[in-house]
Amino acid sequence: MPRTVAVTTLGCKVNQYESAALATLFRERGYKVVDFSEPADIYVINTCTVTHLGDRKSRQLIRRATRNNPHARVVVTGCYAQTSPEEVLSIPGVDLVVGTRDKSRIVDLVEELEGHDRGPLAVVRDVFADRDYEELPVPALPSRVRAFLKIQEGCNNYCAYCIIPFARGPLRSRDPENVLAEAGRLVAWGFKELVLTGIHTGAYGQDRPGGPDLAGLVERLAEIPGLVRLRLSSVEPMDITDKLVDIMATRPNVCRHLHIPLQSGDDTVLARMRRHYTTAWFRELVQRVRGLVPGIAITTDIIVGFPGETDGQFENTFNFVREMAFARLHVFKYSPRQGTAAASFPDQISAPVKEARSRRLIALGDELARSFAAKHIGQEVQVLVEEELPEKEGFFAGLTDNYLRVIFPARENPVGELVTVRVEGIKGGDLKGMII
Repeated sequence: MPRTVAVTTLGCKVNQYESAALATLFRERGYKVVDFSEPADIYVINTCTVTHLGDRKSRQLIRRATRNNPHARVVVTGCYAQTSPEEVLSIPGVDLVVGTRDKSRIVDLVEELEGHDRGPLAVVRDVFADRDYEELPVPALPSRVRAFLKIQEGCNNYCAYCIIPFARGPLRSRDPENVLAEAGRLVAWGFKELVLTGIHTGAYGQDRPGGPDLAGLVERLAEIPGLVRLRLSSVEPMDITDKLVDIMATRPNVCRHLHIPLQSGDDTVLARMRRHYTTAWFRELVQRVRGLVPGIAITTDIIVGFPGETDGQFENTFNFVREMAFARLHVFKYSPRQGTAAASFPDQISAPVKEARSRRLIALGDELARSFAAKHIGQEVQVLVEEELPEKEGFFAGLTDNYLRVIFPARENPVGELVTVRVEGIKGGDLKGMII
């Protein structure tokens, strides 16, 4: 019987991509990949450390693995493993800690543990010592609708609140030919939509003089025969070039969706966060993009409770978010990360204040999302069908190119197809309609 391995992940799309690749590495070496809830010989937890909540959830998953099988090998990798290896090693049951580098060696490292009774092993290298992009295998994914495609690693921005540059290291862009080759394989396997992802996706190519930037890469990817949709994940506002917007406006298979992190709608807070733009500049960017790409969904991130954020500054953020009428809002409560500049700032905000501000913005985000969705009632939209709803037989769900979820009935299973739906109304945060 082959040995079994369970891989799970926390956090961003990059982690999801990497975890699928890790499962592929084990599968290629003869291991059977099982669900994390099942007993397994080896558990791999790909961790997140963006917030204290990410750390806590990572520890919970580690303890869950040891409960599932007290005799299993427990492997912890990812950002929490990179920034706090000693803390992870102190958790009972952990056998191997691998940082954000050396993931491609994870099967070899696990097998080196076999037959040894020594204590837990840590393989955590200096992320600033290596400037090469670490290639992982193309993930073997169960779905054939949407796949993530990682194009770069690391970040050079050092925003005051963010631990990620210390966990992931400097910017490292993937060879464009490798990106194109993986994209071609995914399309050949039947994937209809590819989502470009990375730690600082918009900075792609800045470390590769003479090569394509993000816009150039998107332009080449959009030419792949059979690629129905190409979607961008988060792109920093300063990285949205005229060429990138022009490509979105003129290439029908490039999705009309930009996730542009704002983080605060107050200029003083933005400056203290080390965000290199003002609200006026951001407003002009959004207006220009919307003017060139009609119907585009612009979504964003907001951090509430940054050290020193006054009630008035929060109100500035609230009002600016409402003015920008984002299609969707992701709200995060500021979490001090040891080693970042903001962790030592005075005037840390209390948890109850953060919670109250978070709730107000989440409610506003829900209102804005409904308003954006309502504009599509009576329209015909193109939906890439992703799933049959498990709770309602005969009903299916998928996404428009501008990131709206649509639910509709169908007699035959259209999963994986691009269908036209006439929107009749809204249910919760979803559109509902009928195939035409």
